Amino acid sequence: MTMSLGVQSTVFDAIVIGGGPAGATAATELARRGRSVLLLDRAGRIKPCGGAVPPRLIRDFDIPDELIVARIASARVISPQARRVEMPIDDGFVGMVDRDVFDEWLRKRAADAGAIRCEGTFEQISEASEAVVVHYRQKSDGAPMRAYARLVIGADGAKSAVARQTVKGADKIPYVFAYHEIVRTPLSGSAEFDGRRCDVYYRGSLSPDFYAWVFPHGDTLSIGTGSAVKGFSLRGAIRELRLKIGLDESETLRREGAPIPLRPMRRWDNGRNLVLAGDAAGIVAPASGEGIYYAMLGGQLAAEAVDTCLATGNPQALKMARKKFIRAHGRVFLILGIMQYFWYKNDRRRERFVSICQDKDVQKLTWEAYMNKELVRRKPVAHMRIFFKDLAQLLGLASP
Repeated sequence: MTMSLGVQSTVFDAIVIGGGPAGATAATELARRGRSVLLLDRAGRIKPCGGAVPPRLIRDFDIPDELIVARIASARVISPQARRVEMPIDDGFVGMVDRDVFDEWLRKRAADAGAIRCEGTFEQISEASEAVVVHYRQKSDGAPMRAYARLVIGADGAKSAVARQTVKGADKIPYVFAYHEIVRTPLSGSAEFDGRRCDVYYRGSLSPDFYAWVFPHGDTLSIGTGSAVKGFSLRGAIRELRLKIGLDESETLRREGAPIPLRPMRRWDNGRNLVLAGDAAGIVAPASGEGIYYAMLGGQLAAEAVDTCLATGNPQALKMARKKFIRAHGRVFLILGIMQYFWYKNDRRRERFVSICQDKDVQKLTWEAYMNKELVRRKPVAHMRIFFKDLAQLLGLASP
């Protein structure tokens, strides 16, 4: 459904600001529950993203096969000294999606479920009697517009304008700035990539505090990096990487950059009529930067919280989105944050980190946790072996 002029006089149950995976999923969930929803999105923006989606996302959110442009059978991590460690996936695969196609499909699904789509740029939120007022400008002519709702979901990405206006602490979340280039996959030649493998580079010259990647997408490749270090040249790093792997002459189709939050916000709601989801709430996994699954889950949880709030009239229900998310994934985020803090410090530690990735226990438990989005608790002996190997590497007691 598309927006008509009558929308300005309609009071929706909810307005969702932002049409990425979090916002589109929230709008779909609410529409399916019979709520009236306006999905406001600024069209034309594609987030820089490797595009990896685990089997759990595909299963939980009913993603059709045609959106999966590549099926990854392994990952390869490359150390500062060019050590290469293969990490095969024994059972299953990691799907890859193109964000421009994937996000639009999610928005269309929301519309098919009954949400009204509106293209425009969010400006501010105010409050009227018994309604939240969302001020925005139309895409077509820049005319100022207003929309009204009982509740709002802010899903407008990292450094969210909605969050900064409405939720305390939103301006204090640290970020990594990510940049990637989408290049056409060469048909033949000596370029160093594999269409069924993700390559991850841990090297200070490519990122002093994160990592660089080469992710296959069938006809295209995503070549990217990220860093929170001011002054570090992301474009220069990608230029270096493309030259090194023989893709410097490949056609560049587009370039994209955006901030990625490093930790979840301490609060996702304003206590009255608004809750955040996705990057706006800071839910991107530390160390890996993975965000699509967590964004869609966050959108689903935000929709559940809004639906409960609408049904009960109790704004305390909005807090349940964060509570449920942290209960399910807070421990994983904590472990990944510690891992990033210790292992991404310098090239010496990165070299040791890649050494740890050679361990078969590490590989198996890593893939099981990634694919299913939960910690694997049924193998205590393997966990114990990993703990002592990890400690030995960190203390320099094992050879890299």
